[in-house]
Amino acid sequence: FDNIGLSANTNVLVFGWFQQRNTIAKNKFNLQASEADLAQLKDDVSLNIATGFLRALLAQEQVHAGEKQVELSKAQLQQTKSFAESGRLPELNVAQGEAQLANDSATLINAIASYNSALLDLKVLLNLDFNVSFDILTPEVQLKNELAASLLPPEEVYEHAKSHFGNIKGAQMRTESAKRGLYAAKGNLLPQLSIGAQLGTNWSSNYKLPKTVVQGVEQNTGFYTHNNDSVYVYSPLRTYYTPSLNDQLSNNNRQMVGATLTVPLFNGWQTQYGVKQANINLKNQELALYQAELNLKQNVYKAHNDAMNAIQKYYATLRASEAAARALDFAKKRYELGLSSTVDYLITQNQNFSATFNLLSAKYDLIFKLKVIDYYMGKALKL
Repeated sequence: FDNIGLSANTNVLVFGWFQQRNTIAKNKFNLQASEADLAQLKDDVSLNIATGFLRALLAQEQVHAGEKQVELSKAQLQQTKSFAESGRLPELNVAQGEAQLANDSATLINAIASYNSALLDLKVLLNLDFNVSFDILTPEVQLKNELAASLLPPEEVYEHAKSHFGNIKGAQMRTESAKRGLYAAKGNLLPQLSIGAQLGTNWSSNYKLPKTVVQGVEQNTGFYTHNNDSVYVYSPLRTYYTPSLNDQLSNNNRQMVGATLTVPLFNGWQTQYGVKQANINLKNQELALYQAELNLKQNVYKAHNDAMNAIQKYYATLRASEAAARALDFAKKRYELGLSSTVDYLITQNQNFSATFNLLSAKYDLIFKLKVIDYYMGKALKL
């Protein structure tokens, strides 16, 4: 025989101490925490790219300084050769000039290699093809405007960072999620009321119903014994039919509505364990939030201190570079008048070159330290 059964049922939690609502809220906070983590990753990528860009700028400036130094050494060598040919200087000075030019050329080659390496690193950060031609433009940086950020006290910078930093927001959202998880776990300790409903019907190919009675025809349906005699029983002959699919589905339709009250009595301490585990998770998230705030505060104060030190270093190297440039100007004039030796002049020239390199390094180090402050302030990292 063939058979068809159709059924549908539903169960609705009427009151469960807001367990479902707390679970939904918990998942929403987890989603917001993940979004905050994504925003933090984007900020970190921006800072890494800014770091790579400033490193490339420094290398580019060092290449330009090296080129100027090589040109200066070439001009100095030509002047020394002319002095040697006229008998004013010995040939030893020419050899010293050639050695100086060779050293300056080696320094330039190293600067070019550092610049190419910085460009490759920047391509990696920007996910660019290595075979694509790539160069950078040097922006006009106004350090006076950049230095205004360093005047903010570190506590104010920390409060700004705390209000928008992705790590802090993520930790806050996970703490709220853990709270909702604890509330949901506690809901399992209390009774819950739910209402259920069910609909069903069925059809069978061997289900029969009487149809008609055949008149004048009887059939033997059995017998019984009376006074040792068998008495036969006769009944009219009937015909049967199988109801249609629609009739059976309609006639066999059934409905049920019921309410269920679930009272937790004992389940092997699983519910109590779940509450304790949720409480431990909440304590861990609160500790993680405190640690994130503490790390942020330490990083902000360190960044502020580094920026202040970088300012002092920049101004110190600036004064040193200006003094070295004046010394080189005096040494050049004395050398042209024959009042100083080639060695003294080359020493002064190298000191000026070193002071120029130190100034460039201090300048871009200061810019980077100030950009870190902008990073914590939530500002766009641009020059």
